[in-house]
Amino acid sequence: MELVDISENVSLAGHSTMRLGGNARYLASVTSDEEIQKLVAWAKSKNLKFIMIGQGSNIVWRDEGFDGLVMVNKIPGKEILSQDDGLATIKLNAGENWDASVAWTVEQGFSGLEFLSLIPGTVGAAPVQNIGAYGGELSQTLKEVGVYDTKNDSFESILASGCDFSYRNSRFKSGDKGRYMITHIVLRLKKSPPGPPFYESLQKYLDDNNVHDYTPASIRQAVIDIRSSKLPDPAVVANNGSFFTNSFVSKAKFDDLRQTYPEIKGWPAGDDRVKLAAGWLVEQAGFRGVHDAQTGMATYDKQALVLVNEHAKTTADLLAFKQKIVDKVQAMFGVDLQQEPELLP
Repeated sequence: MELVDISENVSLAGHSTMRLGGNARYLASVTSDEEIQKLVAWAKSKNLKFIMIGQGSNIVWRDEGFDGLVMVNKIPGKEILSQDDGLATIKLNAGENWDASVAWTVEQGFSGLEFLSLIPGTVGAAPVQNIGAYGGELSQTLKEVGVYDTKNDSFESILASGCDFSYRNSRFKSGDKGRYMITHIVLRLKKSPPGPPFYESLQKYLDDNNVHDYTPASIRQAVIDIRSSKLPDPAVVANNGSFFTNSFVSKAKFDDLRQTYPEIKGWPAGDDRVKLAAGWLVEQAGFRGVHDAQTGMATYDKQALVLVNEHAKTTADLLAFKQKIVDKVQAMFGVDLQQEPELLP
């Protein structure tokens, strides 16, 4: 069976935007569904572990690397499957750049993804994390996910209702982690403009800049401007974006915290829970704009949630710096911060 090129002993630092990690025993790029099937069969025949990744924007590799096959998803393609006066159904293949895909939908006049503009990574990574920003989540527009089921060696479609989506989570990240190789996603987008209410910081930007003509393009530009003002470009500055997810506490816990910290930021999240702004917690713990000489890590001066690799040598350095933040936030607030980028393997 003809196989794609497979490289050996490849540094994984170039496959994480944090630019840290050990080597992969084998690595190959895939540009079609069929190549996934061939590579999985090859790995299984050699009793090797295997994993699929995109651009590595939400990945941190351990220093020991990956003793198996890493497949880099580069499957291209996007198309409009159908549309009528109100809705459009589109297909995006997993290797497409996410933000370029969002731009394409906006150019078509479709609404639904503009809130997710400038999120780094590939289309295939989007449902794993159930990416979200500024009041939007992928799960709000997703119809189905095309996958290769490595357990049954078959191509399948999983409806959005079967993806077990929650805040920054899905079955692809939790219960079925590693089982499915995502090949494409199908989305249902609106052909009408977005409307308020908008996310608080987004609405403030729109008001401050006198933007009242709400279109997919105007909302996308607003999101790009906001994100660019707060977050470093991972192509220029080594980082994984927000390193911690927002934390959830009981309403009683939030009320107690507010007695001590009246300015604490939180939003009702249902089930008697409150979502806390993790960035506010980290900043109050004294970690905004910190440069740690011991580990070579830093926190971004414009957003405390972003951990930056300035001159760290190992993932152990990163994790040591992370732990300093986690311990301080726990000591001050009694809240356990959860890491957002996936630590692999």
